[in-house]
Amino acid sequence: MELLHDSPDNRGLRTAALLRRSHPSDKELQLAGLLHDIGQMLRPGDRARHAVLAAEAVRPLLGERVARLVRLHAPADGTGDDAGEAGEEADAVATLRQARDAAEGSALDAGVLEDWRPLLELVAAGSCRA
Repeated sequence: MELLHDSPDNRGLRTAALLRRSHPSDKELQLAGLLHDIGQMLRPGDRARHAVLAAEAVRPLLGERVARLVRLHAPADGTGDDAGEAGEEADAVATLRQARDAAEGSALDAGVLEDWRPLLELVAAGSCRA
């Protein structure tokens, strides 16, 4: 949560809010939207690997699916053509990318970061049990 508070913009928060509206039952997708850019805060200036860094950071706490979605939101080669790697998550990855792009220029009132703490804790608890 501290890392998210230090975010220079609220794009992750807006992305998560858009996903909450469009996919209210997919909590892991919403969290992937919230956390997709934390790699840029973990290692500023390493844009090429930010998705991999973010995925590595969230995997131990939030599980494999959230990590996979975060990693795939920004293809390593920049082409966006990685449907084969996304596999059964291709639709979720496409949805995450659309929400990320929509949040970029949005003035959406996405609420406050603390609203997401219960969901983060819930998914983390489930991931730890698994």
